[in-house]
Amino acid sequence: MSQPDILQTILKDSKYHLDLFKETELQELRQKVEGNANPLIYCDVRRKAILLKPEEVVRQLYAARLLTQYRYDTDRIKFEHLVNFGREKKRADIVILDKDRPDTPYTIIEVKKPKLQDGKDQLRSYCNATGAPIAVWTNGQQISHYHRKDPNYFEEITDIPNADQTLADILNERFTLKDLVIKDKLAAERKSLKDIILELEDEVLANAGVDVFEEVFKLIFTKLFDEFKSRSDKEYINRILRRKINTVVQEATKPFGSRGADYESIKEIVETIPDNDMERAMEFRNTGQTDSELKSKIQHLYDDAKNQWPGVFSEGSTFKLSDSHLAVCVSSLQDIKLFNSNLQIVDEAFEYLVSKDAKGEKGQYFTPRHVIDMCVKMLNPKRGEYMIDTAAGSCGFPVHTVFKLTGRNFTNAEIPPEEKENILKVFGIDFDEKTVRIARTLNLIAGDGETNVLHLNTLDYERWSDRAERDRLWIMTYGRGFDRLKALRTEKDQNRLFNFDILMANPPFAGDIKENRLLHQYSLGFKGNGKVQSKVGRDILFIERNLDFLKPGGRMAIVLPQGRFNNTSDKYIREFIADRARILAVVGLDTNTFKPHTGTKTSVLFLQKWNDDLSQGPLCPKVDNYPIFFAVSEKGGKDNSGDYVYLQNENGQNILDENGHLIVEHDLHNHNEELPFGIAEQFIKWAKTEKLSFWEDAE
Repeated sequence: MSQPDILQTILKDSKYHLDLFKETELQELRQKVEGNANPLIYCDVRRKAILLKPEEVVRQLYAARLLTQYRYDTDRIKFEHLVNFGREKKRADIVILDKDRPDTPYTIIEVKKPKLQDGKDQLRSYCNATGAPIAVWTNGQQISHYHRKDPNYFEEITDIPNADQTLADILNERFTLKDLVIKDKLAAERKSLKDIILELEDEVLANAGVDVFEEVFKLIFTKLFDEFKSRSDKEYINRILRRKINTVVQEATKPFGSRGADYESIKEIVETIPDNDMERAMEFRNTGQTDSELKSKIQHLYDDAKNQWPGVFSEGSTFKLSDSHLAVCVSSLQDIKLFNSNLQIVDEAFEYLVSKDAKGEKGQYFTPRHVIDMCVKMLNPKRGEYMIDTAAGSCGFPVHTVFKLTGRNFTNAEIPPEEKENILKVFGIDFDEKTVRIARTLNLIAGDGETNVLHLNTLDYERWSDRAERDRLWIMTYGRGFDRLKALRTEKDQNRLFNFDILMANPPFAGDIKENRLLHQYSLGFKGNGKVQSKVGRDILFIERNLDFLKPGGRMAIVLPQGRFNNTSDKYIREFIADRARILAVVGLDTNTFKPHTGTKTSVLFLQKWNDDLSQGPLCPKVDNYPIFFAVSEKGGKDNSGDYVYLQNENGQNILDENGHLIVEHDLHNHNEELPFGIAEQFIKWAKTEKLSFWEDAE
């Protein structure tokens, strides 16, 4: 085994990682290791040689940071420090002693427990026993910093004080968007929003006596608005980055690999910007004020957000969390940068919250963003075209269509009027009120204040008028978007046929429709002998409904259970599709794609509606024989447990993209050239050869 691999050899099969540490830090530690079979290292704190086990690797790396980055003297750092629990004594992994009381722990660091909850429980007991106000847990991949506010609550803090600072310095420092870019937990601490919500549930939410979904949604909504208010600072940072390395935060159109700029180099440049160049301090922060003062500040910010982005929460909506619970939640969320190009972060959190409700039981799950991007790339939406998702969920397909049309990712930069015109040609419909509100939030921001996300039952179109004409609150919230939808109807006062260019959807495929009235609205609701069926799969009706939304020559991507392509009993469905549209492609998704919710094997079906009349839409002349693009994903981006699999470097560390976010490893598309050419790129090459109408003129 070569010397550069010694750390990976030690960590093999352990639950420890090295993601938090830079290559320079790893190399310094490697150079101190002696031997391979029983590797030893001289410990500067203990002042002797010790055996380098997995937990010791992490301890040595973090201790080196304490000495260099935080500038602590070795006399203030102790390993395996004794903590008294009555007659029982335990040993804390790393302790930083109080500079004024050299026998008293000031900060306690836990590295022996590689799982956060285990480590946090251990830290809580140590802090309560010693009175230490600060605690840190890390396993080398993730890290958490806490202020022990009282024996009941650990409040997260941005970082620990260095040797010359106090806890008050950390809590009261002026914190701007620049600081958020530098200290974003998603990159700096390798955490996800879902991880933090799970921790909050354990800390305060589970016993808070509130609707967890509603309170967390309000917090995320308010946090997004706080970042939105710092748009001028964002533009200033981007001007600096364009000048220095020809890139911007969260708005890059080229891969960083092609221009030599990665997340760390972006971060280094942002760190050089003087603090006084930033106009605005972030408001969504716990800055050491009383809990009641903090709640008043956050409620005021929430009220302003509701005025900016109406139609998601009622005007009189307030936080139901207690003052102390809200303070813990704000502390946990304040260092996450939500405005970024990777909406998977928000999706993961909301999918977890919604799945605790009825959403999962209806067989509808949020579509992974890499699947969405594959579909958008293959169908190639163009400016001026109308697009809809009829089972929108969190609106991944519409939002990523907006990204494609505008060339912008999820950003708090102002959107020009000419781009808004294209954005308002993108629509979403969903029957679940909670996910519609999530979708409206993302679309309101992506669309800079307006959205066409509607709370409707796509399949029961005959009853749309009941809400659109009689429900005053519904009209106030969705009326303008519904008016834009009505303008696309093929026939006046009829909600069955529309003139959309593109449709992308992942409809619910669990459960059957048995309601006779509803089945009578669909050709696929009847048997071959003309009698209505007793029940029909929900996804089957969505196939027919979606085709009705498309104009002649319109194109569609729809996620379906694999059985629809194979089952003998479903032959009539395949014949129905082939009679109305050209089958462009079938992409088999990995069985892990929708785990942990379901292991159902799925495929994405791509269609283009037959059309011989150019005046009606893009040409797709009906023929009997034609080639079809088939592909099967062999690298789906998730493991058997449904956890994402991330791209790693030669040191086994997860790689960050230029926005500081982990890159899902898959073969569906090339992720802005971070990954090899995938299925989407192969389809595009084929589509140009076949001269498909929506790729024929593309370069």
